[in-house]
Amino acid sequence: MPELPEVEVVRRGLMRWVTGRTVAEAQVLHPRAVRRHPAGAVDFAARLTGQSLGSACRRGKYLWFRIGAGDMSLLGHLGMSGQLLVQPEDAPDERHLRIRFRFDDTIGTELRFVDQRTFGGLSVHDNTPDGLPSAIAHIARDPLDPAFDDEAFLVALRLRRTTVKRALLDQTLISGVGNIYADEALWRARVHYDRLTSGLDRPRAAELLGHVRDVMTAALAEGGTSFDSLYVNVNGESGYFDRSLDAYGREDEPCRRCGTQIRRRPWMNRSSYYCPRCQRPPRP
Repeated sequence: MPELPEVEVVRRGLMRWVTGRTVAEAQVLHPRAVRRHPAGAVDFAARLTGQSLGSACRRGKYLWFRIGAGDMSLLGHLGMSGQLLVQPEDAPDERHLRIRFRFDDTIGTELRFVDQRTFGGLSVHDNTPDGLPSAIAHIARDPLDPAFDDEAFLVALRLRRTTVKRALLDQTLISGVGNIYADEALWRARVHYDRLTSGLDRPRAAELLGHVRDVMTAALAEGGTSFDSLYVNVNGESGYFDRSLDAYGREDEPCRRCGTQIRRRPWMNRSSYYCPRCQRPPRP
């Protein structure tokens, strides 16, 4: 699933190619793509037709455009395979095209939401007084947000009665971190994924937060991580950070720090990758 760096790459593309344009037509081609819009596809299209799309914004893994006078937003989540693509108007339709936006200008491109597995989707929501779509008011700020409160996070992390990787994936505590970048940050910090958060002292927790930021910043510079064709930017291009991963996806390959084989273990219907020497499991 796309995480913060991948979603931020898409946001930047939308900001460049879509912000400021007025929707001439919103065409819903699959009802699941707007299932988070309770009023349905017809209302979704009606609310957007004739509206100008404002700044492209992001919190964690969510994207949105402010629309109209700014009291509503078009919210998007890419899910497992969602793509927001800026395509020429005469380009052939993608096989899994779910929503199309045509604009009232002469630029000659349209915005398409393509989603093979239909886990993602778009919806329109009223905004909170803080300018957030109401549906994501509970989502925490992400570590690349200038307003992220390091001290509040460190206190909350150590008070959690859970393991450290579970805490990193808790989007109400810190947003944007998923399975890939959690494993990468934990490898850099030499912390096992099953270590209890209560066992991290403040310097260790602060070091881990620093590694979360560092790995996401590095991934963002490479355009994100692409293991297949499902994650691409708005121009259909893949990211290249998968070539720089130290833990995730490297089962049985040597640890780049000590040479021990990287291991993979099942974890919450996913996998965790770690070095058994650098990231020693906690004692029972």
